[in-house]
Amino acid sequence: MTPQPKRKLLIVTYHRLDLWIAPAWFAERLRGEFPELEVVQLNSYENVGQEIADAEIMFGISLRPERFLAARNLRWIHSQAAAVHQFLFPELVNSDVILTNARDVHGPVVAEQVIAMMFALARQIPAAVRYQQKHVWGQEAMWRASSRPRELAGATVGLVGLGSIGRNVAKRASFLGMRVIAVREHPEKEKPQYVDEVLPSSKLSDLLARSDYVVLSTPVTPETTGMIGGQQLAAMKPDACMINVGRGPLIDETALIEALREHKIGGAALDVFDEEPLPSASPLWDFENLLITPHTAGMSDKMWERHYALFSENLRRYFSGQPLAGLVDKRSGY
Repeated sequence: MTPQPKRKLLIVTYHRLDLWIAPAWFAERLRGEFPELEVVQLNSYENVGQEIADAEIMFGISLRPERFLAARNLRWIHSQAAAVHQFLFPELVNSDVILTNARDVHGPVVAEQVIAMMFALARQIPAAVRYQQKHVWGQEAMWRASSRPRELAGATVGLVGLGSIGRNVAKRASFLGMRVIAVREHPEKEKPQYVDEVLPSSKLSDLLARSDYVVLSTPVTPETTGMIGGQQLAAMKPDACMINVGRGPLIDETALIEALREHKIGGAALDVFDEEPLPSASPLWDFENLLITPHTAGMSDKMWERHYALFSENLRRYFSGQPLAGLVDKRSGY
């Protein structure tokens, strides 16, 4: 009897940062657990066009439209990132190819970053670090500053995005005694645990006016691009803080620069930017009321173990015809 040909999985994880490149054990463990799979791993895009031609499944960061069109057998793409806008070109959106993402891999650790940012802003940690570097005892100066140290307990956090990141932030913020409100496109859906109130997207200004900390974690879509501009920043409390762990294009960067320069809001913490790496000439670097982290919110030494747990479970579901975790609505963009 002629043996059945193996079904092909192509892993493409090229990146300048080695953290985002799948370790060798990832493919080896998949080969051991799924002997029916031919697993090919590429750490560059050099041979993607050739290898993807007969691949049924792809695990990776991005894919160009012309390479997608060459993938005659492709049935499922898994994005190792939570963001999937890089895959949403018309050829893929209009196809029958399934798209899943890693939102449940990144949600818990990004939520930890959000909580760390809120603590840093509330307790004036960046200011304390600056005084430490100058060998200055800054106690009086920190108390007399326009933005004094304050408590998170009793404060309100407004979530723009109720995906894995938003829900994990809600859980942790609730445990800290914070009130959690959120906006979502379909507020009629069941209210997530730890969220006190859900408003429709049309009530974004209400959320901004009521929140002490606003957390952006929504995906980038035509509707969300530039959703925070001058008008929205003006709606915030003068001592409120904006936190963005979604993507840079969610915020009109020029409007944010003005709001920070004029102290129209209490401060901000950004992990993502319109252009990355953030250019050294950007005025954002110089604002003392802005905390910058270089897109590190998703970094974790446990990341690839979580990737494996999610992806291997999805492979089992895929082969048995069960619904996949992290399924993306390609037309909605999330």
